[in-house]
Amino acid sequence: MKKTSLSQQTARRLYSLIAAEKKIAPGEKLPNEVELSQEMGVSRATLREAIRELVTQGVLEVRRGRGTFVSQRAGEINDFGFSALDQVKGQLRDLFELRAVFEPEMAALACRRASPEELADILAWGREVEACIRAGTDRTQADREFHAAIVRATHNEFMARLLPIISQAVETAILSGNRRDRLAEYTLRDHALLMEFFTKGDPDGARHAMAIHMRHAMDEMGLKIG
Repeated sequence: MKKTSLSQQTARRLYSLIAAEKKIAPGEKLPNEVELSQEMGVSRATLREAIRELVTQGVLEVRRGRGTFVSQRAGEINDFGFSALDQVKGQLRDLFELRAVFEPEMAALACRRASPEELADILAWGREVEACIRAGTDRTQADREFHAAIVRATHNEFMARLLPIISQAVETAILSGNRRDRLAEYTLRDHALLMEFFTKGDPDGARHAMAIHMRHAMDEMGLKIG
């Protein structure tokens, strides 16, 4: 029988409060972290991990500057939402497998085709990601915008249609990665290398830098491709 971690157990208990006991209704904000961790008898770090699992599942949603709320669709998820939790890693692997195929070529195309304004946009969002990581703040939006700016600069309509998938992969990785600190360190270095090649106008370098970035992300999240 597969052993569940304390954070997974906490996530199940928290979901039970929402779906079975109806103590927190869809649309309502969660109690503050200190109060909720004391109520559940776990550390704040464990509670944060549990909340991240439920955010990944779609049970909870984070509203920037406002807090964490119960999703309107929380009550629609069967099996307390946890049969699907077992699928998250597989879905994340598939998402990153797709990114590993397409994004290195996107980076090369963008490096060739970006207008001066588009190049400036890519570099500006890259610096914003760096600033968020160094400040210890949420980089999700900035990271999505950085990759979106690269895709837009390819001037390829069909690649642009992959943007929702890429954005989902970026957000899920940041929320569910087990070694977020290491992933953030790699992101700093990999993005810096990418921006260097974009600045030099080196498509081959940009391609290789993006491939390295994908590999680092997959390795840090334990996603095996093969």
